[in-house]
Order: sequence, then C-alpha cells, then structure tokens
Amino acid sequence: MTVRPRRPLPPLAGLLALVLAVGLALWALSPWLATVIHGHVDGKALSLVWTLPLVGLLLSIAVMPLAAPHVWHHHYGKIAAGWALALLVPFAAVYGVGPVASETIHAALGEYLPFVVLLFSLFTISGGILVKGNLHGTPALNTALLAIGTLLASVIGTTGASMVLIRPLLRANDQRRRNAHVVIFFIFLVSNIGGSLTPLGDPPLFLGFLQGVDFFWTTTNVAKETAVLVAILLPAFYLLDRWFVSREPFIPKPDPTPDSRIGVAGLQNLPLLAGVVAAILMSGLWDSGVEFDVFGTHVTLQALLRDLILVGLALASLAITPRDLRESNGFDWEPIREVAKIFAAIFATLIPALLILKAGTEGAAAPLVALVSRPDGSPSDATYFWLTGILSSVLDNAPTYLVFFNLAGGDAQQLMGPLASTLAAISGGAVFMGALTYIGNAPNFMVLAIARNRGVAMPSFFGYMAWSWGVLGPCFVLLTLLFFEW
Repeated sequence: MTVRPRRPLPPLAGLLALVLAVGLALWALSPWLATVIHGHVDGKALSLVWTLPLVGLLLSIAVMPLAAPHVWHHHYGKIAAGWALALLVPFAAVYGVGPVASETIHAALGEYLPFVVLLFSLFTISGGILVKGNLHGTPALNTALLAIGTLLASVIGTTGASMVLIRPLLRANDQRRRNAHVVIFFIFLVSNIGGSLTPLGDPPLFLGFLQGVDFFWTTTNVAKETAVLVAILLPAFYLLDRWFVSREPFIPKPDPTPDSRIGVAGLQNLPLLAGVVAAILMSGLWDSGVEFDVFGTHVTLQALLRDLILVGLALASLAITPRDLRESNGFDWEPIREVAKIFAAIFATLIPALLILKAGTEGAAAPLVALVSRPDGSPSDATYFWLTGILSSVLDNAPTYLVFFNLAGGDAQQLMGPLASTLAAISGGAVFMGALTYIGNAPNFMVLAIARNRGVAMPSFFGYMAWSWGVLGPCFVLLTLLFFEW
C-alpha cells in the first residue's frame, strides 16, 4: 500500500486558523477585556515624535532590500514587528494600555483585516487562472497585453490582473535581451493606473469604500484623468518598445518558451471572481442595521459577511483548482505573505499619524492642514493630489489615502458632494502615484519578485524611480494643469 505524502497546509490558511483561534480566545475573554480596553487616545496631545517608528519601518522597506538583501529576505517579518512594537509598547506606557489597545483593534478590524482579506482573495483566485501557451513579444502584442491588463485591473483588482498577466507577458518577451521596460510599464498601467475606477481596483479605493464612498463614484469622477494617462502611456510604450526591438542583437537570444497556441485553464475560478465583486457590492448596498461592538470598534453584519465570503471564495479556489495548475502558473504564497506581514506593521505604526491628522488645526499636523488649504479655508486640490501621491509612493498608497481622506474631513457624503474635486485629487494621487516606487502599491512588490525570479534584470529601487519620474512625472504635471486647481 502506497502512502501518499500529506499535502502541507498553505501558509495563509494556517494564518487564518491562527486568527480564528485568537478570535475565539478574545470572545471567551471579552467580559474581562471590556473592562480593560476602553477609551481613545487624544490626537491633539500627540507629538510628531510618535511617527518615527513609521518612518523607520518605511526606510527599512526602501533601503534594506538593497543594503542587506539576505537579512531582509529572511527576517522582514521580525523587522516589521520590531518597528510595530517600538511604537505600541511606549505608546501604551504613556497613554495607557486600554486606549492604545482600543485604537489598535480599530485599525485591525476596521482597516487592516478587510484590506488584507480582499488582497488574499484576489491573489488566491487569480493564481488559479493559467494563461497557457506563448506568443512572440512584439511591440504590438505587448501594447495589447498592457491595454487588456489596464482594463481588467478595475474589474479583478490590480493584484488579480497583475498575477494573471505578468507571467504570460514575461514568457512572450523572454527571448529578448532588453525587457525590463516591459515590466516597468506593466507596473505603471496594470498594477496601478488601471485600478482607478472601482474599489475592487486598488486597495486605497477599497478603504474609501469602507469609509462610505459609493462603489461607482470613482468610475464617473476619476475616469477622465485615467483616460488621459492611458492615452499617453500606451502609445509611448509602443514607440519605446519598437526602439528597444531595433537595438536587439542581429543574432537573437534563444527563446526558452517557443511560440505556441494560447489557451486559458482554471476557468472554474471566474465565477469565484464574480463572487468577489458580488460580495463587495453587497456590503456597500445592503444595510443590515446590525452592528457588533468589538471593544469600541463597530463592525457591521454586512462587513463581517463580506469578509467571510471572500475568505470562503479563496478557500474554494484552493479546493477546486488542481495543484499542478498552480505550479505551472508559478504560484507562490511568499508575495502575499510578505504583504500581510509588512502591512500589519504599517497599519499599526500609522495609528499616531492618523490621530494627529484627525486633530486638524489643533494637532501637530496644523502646518500640513494649512498647506492643503487656500487662504479662504477651502481645499487646494492640486496640493492634495501631489502630497497624497508623493507620500503614497513611499508610505504605500492604501494607508496614505486614509490619512488624506481624514485630513479632508473624513465625511464621505461631504467629499462626494461639495468636495468631489478634492476626493478625486486624493483618489488619483493615491492610485496613480503608487506607481512611482516599488513599495507604492502591494502588487508592485509581487510583480518585481516574479520578474526577478524569471531572470529579468529589473532596475534597483532608485533606478526604477528614475524611470517612473522620467515617464510619469510630466504626465502628472499635465493632469494638474488640466484637472486640479491650486
């Protein structure tokens, strides 16, 4: 009798089991914890010194993969946790365990968990869709793939579109000696700009949706800015790719993946992607009227059901997708595991910054509040666009969007109404300028890791920034002149 080896539990499934165990423990201890975890930290009393752990974490993310790649690759989770503890321990000592625990639970349940659950669901389901075969990476084909990915990004998310299309794009161009620019423009368009039209598209817009922004608001209010960028970047890529093709050696590099007929496997995952869309729409359109008070954080029934459905859809994808299909797709848990660990620390260390911003003119961020406001007190849309965008490129665009959303008042109805141009500036800055660095948006990291693993000579962190500012910088100046007033 042959004993088949037991299939190892996927790392994130193990993490979900741990979360469930912690949840049950919290539920059992809730009567006692309710007497301990209460109150809030007053942002008016906070100094900017409390943002230093966030700065240290972001510098670690930017510098350590270059300065100490071996240490970072093996210990990034510990490093991120270290920065989170560097904030939370003294923060609790100064302002009390109860108020700090209350703020941490709010960040975890209200922002981090919905964010990472959506990414996990899209990453897992899209990883079960395999585009088989190979085509020759001509400038026309590459441009067409970028256009398709840009359209898909707002439907299945920048994460989903990136994971589905990056490997076929790499296979199509693996016979070329110069192909890094193909991945760079892929990050620009598919991993960032294409996700600007729905909350499914990009994590910052999903956080906005959680704050009360209508599902289709960005579809109608950021479409023109997106169209201008796409109309510039796709033709620019085509011309640049033609130039690179003309500089290829006369004797071509052997093609490791010869051209073959294109096909798609894993189509059973498409209904699951539709289920993700339905779950998101359900949570935004249905008001159950039921809320759960979790140590001061209000969790609605529809939000809880949405996240449970998303996790269930991801686990269903794992169950119905053959393992060899995922292996052929090069599916690996490491990209999403890295995002989950690093973003847990980012959301934790971001707590003081959000509290300071919520304090407005009475807090330590009063100069920043003044900077984004005109003399008459109205918001400067162009300033919001550039500050949100530049900080998105180094802080990651999801938490940065949340910072400026709160700085603009934090009232979704007001921001969708009289301040619609300001919300469009914040949304555009967060989504578009997330493409300026590798750490600006979660899929950027994933695409970089896959491309390097496939042997693409990707530029360094600062080399990529030379590309992004050189190509995107003038485009953003044009957007400012066309759409955003100072």
